[in-house]
Amino acid sequence: MKLVNLMKGHGDDMRDMRRCRTKKMSAILMVAVLTMASMNGCSSKKETTKTNQTNQTTEATTTSPEGTTAADTSEAGVMSNEEIIKQAASEGKVGNWGLGNEYEIQALLTKYGQPITYLSQAFDMDGFDDDSISLASAMTFNELGLVKNSYDGGYNYGNTVGTIDMNEEGVAMLEDNIFCTKAFAMANPNTVKAFIYASMQGWKYACENPEEAAEIVYKYGSSVSPDHQAYMASEVKKLVETDMQGSAVTELGKMDEAAMQQTLQLAQQYIQLDDATAADKLSKLTLDDVRDTSYWEAAASSTDGKFGDLEKTDVTIQLKWLPQAQFMGYYVALEKGYYKEVGLNVDVVSGGGDISETTAVSNGTVDFGVTWLANLIAANAGGMDLLEVSQVYQRSGLVLVYKLDTFTK
Repeated sequence: MKLVNLMKGHGDDMRDMRRCRTKKMSAILMVAVLTMASMNGCSSKKETTKTNQTNQTTEATTTSPEGTTAADTSEAGVMSNEEIIKQAASEGKVGNWGLGNEYEIQALLTKYGQPITYLSQAFDMDGFDDDSISLASAMTFNELGLVKNSYDGGYNYGNTVGTIDMNEEGVAMLEDNIFCTKAFAMANPNTVKAFIYASMQGWKYACENPEEAAEIVYKYGSSVSPDHQAYMASEVKKLVETDMQGSAVTELGKMDEAAMQQTLQLAQQYIQLDDATAADKLSKLTLDDVRDTSYWEAAASSTDGKFGDLEKTDVTIQLKWLPQAQFMGYYVALEKGYYKEVGLNVDVVSGGGDISETTAVSNGTVDFGVTWLANLIAANAGGMDLLEVSQVYQRSGLVLVYKLDTFTK
């Protein structure tokens, strides 16, 4: 959610004032979120400023801090992932936002034989900070940075925390993609190919130059601080250039069959739809019902981005949330003129409003959208006719973060 910068301070009075202020803002933001489609996951949350209260914290860097690995925690006498998950679950202290991010958490809990219930986590990390949540959900490119870092809005836990990675646990689901309606793709094939081509040029440049990309996003109205923006860019780069197995991705935007199939299967297992017809349709969906690789393949094989006459030159894309490095490739493509080079005039529309990205694309308000594959799957089960045409993020950015001293043997 949109990050809120509060004044830093010390002492119980200042902490109480900030906590009260944070809770009020969280309530306001929750109202805004609930107006969105129930499947519209929140990939970027509100930033709060808190002063870390542990004397054991080491200073974190503002560039790409990693969670402590399983090997590191084992050597430090920390419990195994299985032990951590079972203890946190038994105490009812596993947290998640529950807006589409919860399926990976439920799959993880199932893997270790635990109930799939979780605490409703606010759009900040205060619950983690005050120990009401011992195993908290965090996106590597957002909340994890706030937990670890000391810049404005950070909790400054440094390397005193560990993480459980959904990719390493085998329960990862694919996130940000590019989609449109099937009808739009069929009517405007050259436009779709050109848009993918230019967007991937933007993503390529952004990943090669994350610091500059962060500055570009900030110029377009960043929703977060410059320091956090730089952190986000460095972490988003990893999600674009690395797959679920940790291997390097050489073809940006490619739709990996195995990763997509895993996402579909988990979605079918954990998405709950009240409408019986929609639930039945969900159970029968195949990848062919939600994606078409031909547009990306044509774009990837082009050397100049020329695809003949474009059926539509003025197009719009709605993001999943506000301007931030999560979407840096599109802003870089705008700034560097990649869209214009292929003959497109592109308007990037911020997400987070009353109309979710899936609904906006479905009803023709915008031409393209950025969503998660699970969101698209649920939308199609509910009657929409959406089509993924490129998979930007190649691995999940979701982790569970915990304090090392909470789970020491």
